[in-house]
Amino acid sequence: MEKKTFTGTIEEIKQFLFRFDKKTEYDITIDKHRNKRSLNANAYSWVLQNEIANRLRISKEEIHVQMLKDYGQRDYISILASVNPKDYFDYYEEQGTFKNAGNTFKSYLVFKGTHRYDSKEMSVFIDGVIQEARNLGIETLEEKEIQKMIKEMESYENNKSNS
Repeated sequence: MEKKTFTGTIEEIKQFLFRFDKKTEYDITIDKHRNKRSLNANAYSWVLQNEIANRLRISKEEIHVQMLKDYGQRDYISILASVNPKDYFDYYEEQGTFKNAGNTFKSYLVFKGTHRYDSKEMSVFIDGVIQEARNLGIETLEEKEIQKMIKEMESYENNKSNS
């Protein structure tokens, strides 16, 4: 039998399950639904980051890291100094070193990659990238189109989380 996926409320899931053979055993995994950010929004952010990189004559990766630092999601962590953070994080900055209970630790500011953003996080990120582009005189979508894109992301997220 092919793998089936379904997204819905508990009542909708019950209705979905009634279609299956009642004598067959199934393995079912249930997770709380969480919407991903819009791929259109992600693509648009990359277009603008590429334009910014071209204007500043630096790499797209450098711009992406700077945008993550300025507008992205981040957190502080401390790990043993002997642990290589590259094994765990794509984007990070060392913040300092300290000793505790005979061990040496390093603290890092770590930045979440946009591929892990939900709609709200992506909305904040895109808004920042748009402002950077505008500050450099780069043409962006009209405000109406940007607001539509952001509202679609937020509306989709809100509708699903209220289900």
